[in-house]
Parts: sequence; structure tokens; C-alpha cells
Amino acid sequence: MLADTLRFFIQTLGGLFAVAVLLRFAMQAMRVSFSNPFSQFIMRITDFAVKPMRRIIPGIGGYDWASLLLAWLTEVLVIVLLQWLGGFPFSLAGSGAWLAMVGLGAIELVKLALYLIMGLVLVRAVLSWINPYSPIAPVIYPLTEPLLAPFRRILPASQIDFSPLVLLILCQFILAVPLASLERAALGAF
Repeated sequence: MLADTLRFFIQTLGGLFAVAVLLRFAMQAMRVSFSNPFSQFIMRITDFAVKPMRRIIPGIGGYDWASLLLAWLTEVLVIVLLQWLGGFPFSLAGSGAWLAMVGLGAIELVKLALYLIMGLVLVRAVLSWINPYSPIAPVIYPLTEPLLAPFRRILPASQIDFSPLVLLILCQFILAVPLASLERAALGAF
């Protein structure tokens, strides 16, 4: 019972922190204004970890690589802690198991990014119907527009924008086929 509770808290807190750091990376990459209250919130809750990491990993090419690395390390740490709670024999584990955990961290980060994209696209679609001038719109629109624009160029023009639907289907496909097979292969190393 206690182990299940700890697993829940590790997965939840680790996932929320990884989402926040990933959002920070995406907001800087997409040049989202940091004067928005939501952007400032993301900055405040991630500064304690990102600022020290930037001393080691500088931003190159306009990207905050420290934030991306921190999101990946968070996912790896969650996997290691969950394996430890499950009784994984770390003292007997070879380098293959450690590499599998590092690879699983990368796979989990990609899955998290896809889920984040799906969530942002759904929020954008709802905002477009309910309140396109919402205070969070200046954050959501710049994060999703570069992802939706290529589909708008391909799809025939109509009164209904089907690009969010196509992007959601593509994300679901990536989650179900290539990522699922990669995850099974990485889990096979345990």
C-alpha cells in the first residue's frame, strides 16, 4: 500500500515537473511572451532547477537545452525510483539495464511531449469556440501554430479547420506504433 502511494506521488510530481520544464523549453523555442501570468508561473516553478543547470548546459541556437535536459533527467529519475520501489536489483544490473533506463527516459519524454501537444491543441480548439481572447491564448496560440500550419497548407480550405484533428490523429499514431514498439524493446532489457 505504501509502495503504491509512493509510486503515485513519484509519477505525478515527476510528470508535472517534467511538463513544466518541457513547457518552458517550448515557450522559449517558440518565442512566447514571458509577460503573460501563465508564462511567469512556469518560469517561477522551474527556475530553482533550470538556472543551476544553465551553468553547465548553455543555451545554443536560441534553445534552452538546460530545460530539455532537465526534463529528460526527470523522466530518467522517475523510472529509476519506480524500479527501485519495485525491487529492481541495481547491484546486479549491468550496463544494459542502465542504458535501457536512459532510453526509456527519452521515450517517456517524447510521449510526454506528444501528450502535451495534444493537450495544447485541444485547449486551443476549445478556446477558439468559447473565448479566443482568453488570457492564456497568447501562450497557447504560438505554441500550437507552428504545428498546425503545415497541415493547413495541405488540407483543402473549408469553413472548419481540420488541422487540429489531423495533428491529434498523427500524435496518437506515433504513440501507438513506433513509440510503443520502442518502449517494448527497452523494457525487454529488464
